[in-house]
Amino acid sequence: MRYLEGPFAPVTEEVTTYSLPVTGRIPAELNGRYLRNGPNPLGVEDPIVHIWGMGQGMVHGVRLRDGQAEWYRNRFVRTPGFAPMVHVIEHAQRTFAMAEGGLPPAELDEELNTVGVCDLGGTAEGFTAGAHSKHDPLTGELHSLSYMLGRDFVQYIVTDVGGSVVQTTAIPMTRTPFMHDFALTENHVVLWDTPLGFDGFDCRWLPEHPTRVGVMPRTGGDVRWLDIDPIHVSHTLNAYDDGDSVVVDLVTAEGPFDPAAPGAIRPTLDRWTIEPDKIHQRRIDDRPQDFPRVNEARTTRPYRYGYSAATALYGIPFAPAGMPPDDAFTNALVKHDLERGTAEVHGFGKDEAVGEAVFAAAGQGEDEGYLLTYVHNPLRNASDLVILSAQDFTGEPVARVQLPVRVPLGLHGNWLPDR
Repeated sequence: MRYLEGPFAPVTEEVTTYSLPVTGRIPAELNGRYLRNGPNPLGVEDPIVHIWGMGQGMVHGVRLRDGQAEWYRNRFVRTPGFAPMVHVIEHAQRTFAMAEGGLPPAELDEELNTVGVCDLGGTAEGFTAGAHSKHDPLTGELHSLSYMLGRDFVQYIVTDVGGSVVQTTAIPMTRTPFMHDFALTENHVVLWDTPLGFDGFDCRWLPEHPTRVGVMPRTGGDVRWLDIDPIHVSHTLNAYDDGDSVVVDLVTAEGPFDPAAPGAIRPTLDRWTIEPDKIHQRRIDDRPQDFPRVNEARTTRPYRYGYSAATALYGIPFAPAGMPPDDAFTNALVKHDLERGTAEVHGFGKDEAVGEAVFAAAGQGEDEGYLLTYVHNPLRNASDLVILSAQDFTGEPVARVQLPVRVPLGLHGNWLPDR
């Protein structure tokens, strides 16, 4: 079972370390916490049937202040039953570990200890904010699209800056979909109903189920559904309105998708231009990549730059333009210039397992800032927090913060700057 070995293998202890060693220079303007969540499965009874993404959530964090790495902590999310293990966000000046499928968020304190289960985005029907909830940078509202096992509808939930739910919209479905992510623009919510869904409590690819894309006004109302050829949708990069059209950039893959083998697909970066009566699909980059992120100040608005990762989850070589296939990277970060149609690649060594990279702004320019990610350092058999300059993307890292332990390949996180 590869998802319990190598870069995926869980860690067994909670660790706290202060005054971390640094190679290079931590930018003095980075004051805050870089946090990332992910499954850390211990005591798996039958590894053969284990599904990556299942397991007790564990949040890993590094505290940066005044050019110093003050601490590293990893903490299990300690809630009854299955703990949130997909994402970690900040809203209403509180920190939350996030899940999906009807599992509620958990609140964390400043040092990553679990405060308890909470009802962020909670509705009368029992839904809460979902794993890929998105902030509108202009309003500060948190927008969620949530599904719940056993329900044949999903809910669009808007939570205001103080943490109160101010809008809910139920969207009927034909069964419980696996709706891991969605897209948000200034005026619209975009969702996808793919063959991946729940047959009872079993999540599987249902080839007879049509694939359709829905567009709904953010104020609620009817959903406009458009059919497309069967496809699996992984994650959204960003989306925006363009006149009467909606543009969505996202990671897709040909089906079928098997939840027990998430690395068996070949994910690519696509652009959907959704017109009132049809969808134009265009491949932005056909090289294998996932975990797309954007400068979140540009969320829901037209933008130029996006970032993605080629990771050991897929294990497919990623070759920069003009590079022979034999020199391709199995671990790399990618910066896409969507205006020019070009991409820069920052490659890592074969065994330097890299995960999602998060943008940390350091100015008003769209790429004026840094990318932060955890990278396994095989020389130390531990991980580094690697900081790259977004404007010198292929150059040497600005800094490497040496962590005392390995951070398993996980899911999603955020840079939470001091306010």
